[in-house]
Amino acid sequence: MFESAELGHKIDKTRYKREVPILREALLDAQTDLLQSRKFPVIILIGGVDCAGKGETVNILNEWMDPRHIETHALRNLTDEELERPPMWRYWRSLPPRGKIGIFLGTWYSAPLIENVYGNISNAELDQRLERIIRFEKMLCDEGALILKFWLHLSKDQQKKRLNSLEKDPGTRWRVTDTDWKHYKLYDRFHQVSERMLRATSSAESPWLIVEGNDPRYRYLTIGTAIHQALRRRLDNHEPPLKEEPFPPITLAIDGVRVLHTVDLTKRLAKKEYETELEQWQGKLNLLSRHKRFHKLSVIVVFEGYDAAGKGGAIRRITQALDARHFRVIPIAAPTEEEQLQPYLWRFWRHLPHAGRFALFDRSWYGRVLVERVEGYCSHADWMRAYGEINDFEEQLVRHNTVVVKFWLAIDRKEQLRRFKEREKISFKRFKITDEDWRNREKWDDYELAVCDMIDRTSTEIAPWTLVEANDKNYARIKVLKTLCARIEAALDRKRK
Repeated sequence: MFESAELGHKIDKTRYKREVPILREALLDAQTDLLQSRKFPVIILIGGVDCAGKGETVNILNEWMDPRHIETHALRNLTDEELERPPMWRYWRSLPPRGKIGIFLGTWYSAPLIENVYGNISNAELDQRLERIIRFEKMLCDEGALILKFWLHLSKDQQKKRLNSLEKDPGTRWRVTDTDWKHYKLYDRFHQVSERMLRATSSAESPWLIVEGNDPRYRYLTIGTAIHQALRRRLDNHEPPLKEEPFPPITLAIDGVRVLHTVDLTKRLAKKEYETELEQWQGKLNLLSRHKRFHKLSVIVVFEGYDAAGKGGAIRRITQALDARHFRVIPIAAPTEEEQLQPYLWRFWRHLPHAGRFALFDRSWYGRVLVERVEGYCSHADWMRAYGEINDFEEQLVRHNTVVVKFWLAIDRKEQLRRFKEREKISFKRFKITDEDWRNREKWDDYELAVCDMIDRTSTEIAPWTLVEANDKNYARIKVLKTLCARIEAALDRKRK
């Protein structure tokens, strides 16, 4: 795989001086067009052998283009804040918006590569992590991102000469560390694992370009030209869009029975019994949140349901039991302009809680397969692929000791109508009822179908849906509290083991 990157590629000074001004002008023009169009974000990954010129290449790209619209991220050791979130959180929060370029030194490939070389993870674990990266990059490409991946290569002899040269020069001696020499001694192992990684992750949507890094002029011109060509192809629409996957239609149960039809909405809880149980379960939730092992967990509670199903009331019964410093309620409405410039899940990644904290989502990432699907705000392909992307997202949360608890609050049409009319009559509740609520009611059957598909495709063993009988608010609120306590208690028990 690295044969063509060990041929001694070189560019002489005369050619370099002749071609660089032309390339710089072309790159700036393309960057300006990208910024003005805001059609897509550009994500550039610079990886490769130690001392192959990764840092110098990033500096040149910032020099050749307008650095005000380039976001450069040199991600190294995890910070305390990053350690409290899933590994991909640090990359999600650094993604460039549409119209901008993001350059990553220290990429999502770095950790699995190094951990496998040092024997901290097996080949099987490496393959699993690479598969998750492939799905991540495919999601970014499906969202419109242009991903350019460059691997800067040096032969073993070239790397040794480069290390010695840098070490002899007082001006660059600081750049050579004990880790660099340690990696050099493991060159053959790095070579083997890097080949495996590049082969597995060079996809049609985001292929790797392997560049010989020994001659800086060759390296700069090669990468600069590749970036310019890719930008111009996408901007000028000369590159045909990838064909949408031919998703098969969702098949309905031939007897017409759906999962929501099985919810018993006649369940009730008397006021006196409700008050007793409310005190009991709020007290238990408070104790669980102060458990000695709770600091190892974080909790995400997702509330979805029909309009007027009681999501806000259920959330308040949870927050009444918690320290206000330890939770956040995140209401999800239509995306802001900033959020529209990012991949769909970006606005949810940014709200992930610290360890020992709660995040309560009043509506959530499931909007893509509910309101966006029903109202036609996204394409069929977008909401169909969202099921897999959401399951991947929640798997990452659970892997990182996050308890994900998802509630669907179910009411019937008659109860919804009663609550709508009640809201119109009560002055302090009028803000809760809008023309949009009445319009959505007309699409009840479409939403019911979308909800049932959502439950079937995203109720997993690690993040199951809990269907809450919510015609009676008392019953619904207690069921929510009991379920939440049970899930947290189970997670604490697993931590003990």
